[in-house]
Amino acid sequence: MHIVIMGCGRVGSRLARSLEKRGHSVAVIDIDTDAFRRLGPDFHGQTVKGVGFDRGVLSRAGIESADGFAAVSSGDNSNILAARVVRESFGVDNVVARIYDPGRAQVYERLGIPTVATVRWAADKVLRRLLPEGSEPVWRDPSGNARLIEVWVHQGWVGQPIRRLQEAARTPIPFLLRVGTGIVPSPETLFQDGDLAYAAVELDRISEVEAIFAAPPARH
Repeated sequence: MHIVIMGCGRVGSRLARSLEKRGHSVAVIDIDTDAFRRLGPDFHGQTVKGVGFDRGVLSRAGIESADGFAAVSSGDNSNILAARVVRESFGVDNVVARIYDPGRAQVYERLGIPTVATVRWAADKVLRRLLPEGSEPVWRDPSGNARLIEVWVHQGWVGQPIRRLQEAARTPIPFLLRVGTGIVPSPETLFQDGDLAYAAVELDRISEVEAIFAAPPARH
């Protein structure tokens, strides 16, 4: 996967290094070239000077071939503007924006932009939103076999009933996070843009379930 990151602060630099360690190609955008020092000497990804909502800058970062975009600069307005440009102008569905004001987060999620509040584990939360594999368990039973995982779902599932997601993965989805609020879906609840799904999975099926949700639904 190729991931473009806007913002090379503590969250952006940590996110970039984590993605590169997982074998993904990364491009980092920041208006301050000194910020790229946070990436360290072992970082081999691309660095681009500029603002992340400038189409030329985004093109130099490889946004046309990107599989995901994370806006994690220090400004809410810049983050949401960049996220919308990437989604609406370049057609990248896998987009997440870091938001400092939790009151704004709900507004932005209604626009179809998943958001992550600024907390100490923000980089890990952004990583979970971007990647279809490597989901971290939210809960596990004492034996470690049964887990509740926060799982990335392909944009192609938007508009599908939860029943179909559960049937495809052969696993329950006990709740969703929608516009910052947890809901317990019925089988006919439609999966919406920006929803974050939580799946109950046995340990040996995690990779299988992640792979199913990382791809669009099969056509009947």
